[in-house]
Amino acid sequence: MQPDWITSITSRFGEDLNLHHVPTRTAQTAELPEWLSDETRAALTRQGIASLWQHQREAIDLVSSGTNIAVSTGTASGKSLCYQIPILHRIDSGKKSKALYLAPTKALAHDQERSLIDFQHPKIHTATYDGDADHLLKKYARDHANVVIANPDMIHHGMLATHNAWGHFLRNLEVIAVDECHLYRGMFGAHVSNVMKRLLRICELYGSQPQIIMTSATVAQPAEHAQMLTGLSFVEITQDTSPHGPLTVGMTLPRITLGTDVEGNALRRSAVAEAADALTDLVVAGIRSLVFVRSRKAAETVATITREKLSEVSDSLVSKVTSYRAGYLPEERRAIEKQLRDGDLLGVASTSALELGVDISGLDAVVMTGWPGTRASFWQQAGRAGRENQEALALMVATDNPLDHYLVKHPETVFGKTVEAAVCDPTNENILYGHLAVAAAEQHLKESELARFGPKEKVLGLLEALTNNGTLKHRSQGWFWAGEGRAQKLVDIRGSGVPPFQIVETGTGRLLGSVDASSAFMQVHAGAIYVHLGETYLVDELNHIDSVAFVSATDVEYTTYARDITTVDLIEAKETQHLGRFDVAFGDVEVTEQVISFQKRRLITGQVLGEETLNLPAQTLRTQAVWWTAPLDVFKKLEIQDIAGTAHAAEHAAIGLLPLFTLCDRWDIGGVSVAEHPDNGMCTVVIYDGHAGGAGFAKHGFSVAREWLTATRDAIRDCECSEGCPGCIQSPKCGNNNHPLNKAGSITFLTELLNS
Repeated sequence: MQPDWITSITSRFGEDLNLHHVPTRTAQTAELPEWLSDETRAALTRQGIASLWQHQREAIDLVSSGTNIAVSTGTASGKSLCYQIPILHRIDSGKKSKALYLAPTKALAHDQERSLIDFQHPKIHTATYDGDADHLLKKYARDHANVVIANPDMIHHGMLATHNAWGHFLRNLEVIAVDECHLYRGMFGAHVSNVMKRLLRICELYGSQPQIIMTSATVAQPAEHAQMLTGLSFVEITQDTSPHGPLTVGMTLPRITLGTDVEGNALRRSAVAEAADALTDLVVAGIRSLVFVRSRKAAETVATITREKLSEVSDSLVSKVTSYRAGYLPEERRAIEKQLRDGDLLGVASTSALELGVDISGLDAVVMTGWPGTRASFWQQAGRAGRENQEALALMVATDNPLDHYLVKHPETVFGKTVEAAVCDPTNENILYGHLAVAAAEQHLKESELARFGPKEKVLGLLEALTNNGTLKHRSQGWFWAGEGRAQKLVDIRGSGVPPFQIVETGTGRLLGSVDASSAFMQVHAGAIYVHLGETYLVDELNHIDSVAFVSATDVEYTTYARDITTVDLIEAKETQHLGRFDVAFGDVEVTEQVISFQKRRLITGQVLGEETLNLPAQTLRTQAVWWTAPLDVFKKLEIQDIAGTAHAAEHAAIGLLPLFTLCDRWDIGGVSVAEHPDNGMCTVVIYDGHAGGAGFAKHGFSVAREWLTATRDAIRDCECSEGCPGCIQSPKCGNNNHPLNKAGSITFLTELLNS
């Protein structure tokens, strides 16, 4: 019998709700290893740990035998102990032993440091080495700490750049723990892979060969992913033997409103509005809850609407809700994490920043506004509820996204399938080029080392280019750095290589936060609405020369959405599949994008209030894409006259469905469709990676083209709308304002392609 509050939340959605019940899982326990040192055993006892789950014991035994391991089990399955115990034991057993812990986010790093300190082990001396640490703390980490807690960015910019100063630490480094490694995918994963290979290379220079322990949310082939990141062999542990209370998992469409659109289709409430309603009810009932959203703006919006609704119930509840996202100042993030752990907050609207292993127990409910992007992230977010084995709820409310609607109508795709494999390409020439230069600056590159970084011919070609432009010099001993300044500036491991835009309050000069350069034109253009900690600001000016957006406080009941136009030049097809008279190709393209305008939309209903033009420079991107083509006479045979609308609808839906097949996000990829492309004279639909050089997503789409396009066709066909809606062929990213679109034509077009 499920609790009344779960019934109350789920019953409002009626027949659009699909429920899945995850039963209680009984624990499989194992004794602590006999060989643990006395101090380590005592530290575990102080934490109330007298035994282990079976998968933890298996992991620890493998580490003790010298094996690199990749642990991929569910949320709250105790993955942290799989590296914490070996670290405690190694340091207790050896006076000079060092350990390095790497996390993808600062929140997770701080949480893990706190967890290690709680063991009260007398020989453990931790230090966080990240961008928030001051000079003295960084010096302490280097000279005195035996457990350094860092992130890949600091390894790249700090430790490896000054490895001579870190010599004592690197010489005695025995364990490297890499947490949440499933997040190292796409371009970021490719960068991190090269950072890890450079780190292991410098360790060898100092005579150490650290053992690596990787942990991950549930992903396919974790050992292969770990090997891709490091170049080393791993044994994987995937059977979760920890206990878990019963979990009710729901996926639903938002409720239908009383209105209809201009074509007569029933309108649905937004996922943000539904999430705010649910969070309000949960907070009133005293249920500790997290709402996961897909953007910074949505996090602020959910928190703002919820607080407004709670003010009508009790003023004392308003302070129980806040938002959490990247872009906040470090002290703001730490304060929110503490309040949530201590129970001072009942509800938090968060981006995926709180998806990871930050230890927040006692949560009863998770609400997801839209599909998180992958099955791995879905179960990671769902697993945030019920970490103390109580009965819990995880609810996903679909957004206006073809993939969301497809999954609600095909729940077996989530509940009956394994999770995805992580995808990235560390040998991407745009990425490898810079890392080879940095590696040579750290220690001259020998020819015998080149295989570590990729195929020898490719690496030699890049080294030749670096030598020809004067970045490196080739001598008989190898390749030496010859550039000016710090080599690390050649590589930005998290993005485009351009510094983020600063958000500054006009008049006061107060720094509110930052936004990535790649999304600045879309998010902080002049006239945009920017929300920070519940406060709303209007962007007065975007200075794209100095990378600064100036904002002023405002009070409006609308938000803004930027629109852009895109063109794609087909450079070279590297692989092609022939499907009758259709061709599906993968290769290199050049994308030109320009933000041209923005719409103002009401917060709750999404009603468009107006549109204003923008004059921003175009941006060019050389990347990889998958595209399919059809001769124009195919459409005559199919009796399709609206070729542009047919291709445009198929493009939108295909972008929405690709994340079902690879670990990417809808916003990681883009698309263009042309009734008659100037490069080939045929109808062409292009789906491209939104990162320079490609991220591997388009290539994977090419390899699963038939399955991907089948799901795309089914998502359009199964949608209950008549002419097309945000749940099938309309896109929030569309620079052409979702015009033209031809739903019926796209179904016929894709069916013919698949039958070929």
